Amino acid sequence: MSRDAEPGELARVGVGSAYDVVIGRGLLGQAAALVPQTARKVLLVHTGTLPGVVDPVRAALRARGLDVVDGVVPDAEAAKTIEVAAGLWGLLGREAFTRTDVVVAVGGGTITDLAGWVAAAWLRGVPFVNVPTTVLAMVDAAVGGKTGINTAEGKNLVGAFYEPLGVVCDIDVLATLPERDVIAGMAEVVKAGFIADPRILELVQDDPGSARGVGRHTVELIERAVTMKARVVAEDLREAGLREILNYGHTLGHAIEQHSGYTMRHGEAVAIGMVYAAELAYRSGLIDSALRQRHRDVLTLVGLPTTYAAAPLADLLVAMGRDKKTRGSTLRFVVLEGLARPTRLVGPSPDLLQAAYDALA
Repeated sequence: MSRDAEPGELARVGVGSAYDVVIGRGLLGQAAALVPQTARKVLLVHTGTLPGVVDPVRAALRARGLDVVDGVVPDAEAAKTIEVAAGLWGLLGREAFTRTDVVVAVGGGTITDLAGWVAAAWLRGVPFVNVPTTVLAMVDAAVGGKTGINTAEGKNLVGAFYEPLGVVCDIDVLATLPERDVIAGMAEVVKAGFIADPRILELVQDDPGSARGVGRHTVELIERAVTMKARVVAEDLREAGLREILNYGHTLGHAIEQHSGYTMRHGEAVAIGMVYAAELAYRSGLIDSALRQRHRDVLTLVGLPTTYAAAPLADLLVAMGRDKKTRGSTLRFVVLEGLARPTRLVGPSPDLLQAAYDALA
């Protein structure tokens, strides 16, 4: 794929040799083309709130002669529970789904996370296709083969690495979203700019409206973020090393999400987490004050939060201690040692953690 593909042009990003992410406009019908000829049935997982998106996908599947079974689930994080997953497994059993049948997820990142895990576990793995409908899902959740659900103890603690047959990103769908949701999803795009592709930051600063879904660079921003993640995922499917850089801003971000009862959007929490990571890096002598300030400047242009004081650090440290990036009792943060130069900060001192947190206020 050309990283400079023009808006409206079909872009195809390969995730290694495993599958492709297709990005463009008017693509909803292409999900059906990813379903193997051997399939007879499709479980179409969605929330029931996006008929303008789900109906074309369903129609294309039926035009292929497939028996489509709707699996309607709750919206947002309420979908990612063992009870909802068990309900879908029950539906698969009652409808006699076999190993050649397919799961298709149409929705945001919570829906693709849930449906992917349901597919990974049913008969020890059936094929699935992702049709992400939010910025966050397009550039993050639906790409990379990470599936899972939440528990009372934390987010995404139960799941599996399981790759889809393919991902279809129809940019036209973003016009159906509230602006706040588009902005929240752009946090992951900005993250890609800081850890790997500084051109993303330049595009945001050139035209901030692009990060709200209404500018001339919107399509390119999404393509660049997907390209970055696809490259990292292809090199490190199971998060053994390089892929950890994708967690930039997520250690504190996930803790804030959990503390808020998941009422704060993921991207908003990650934005705060990136500012925190920048403070940690600056106070550790890894980055200069200009790069620290650029975090606040770019995120503010997008419309994302850069301050936080809604919980004492001690409460958030409990959640961070359960984070997947923690090793034993040692906290690990992805930080920068320069623009697009991610590294790890292992076991920062309590004083450093508190000083960086105080700076968020």
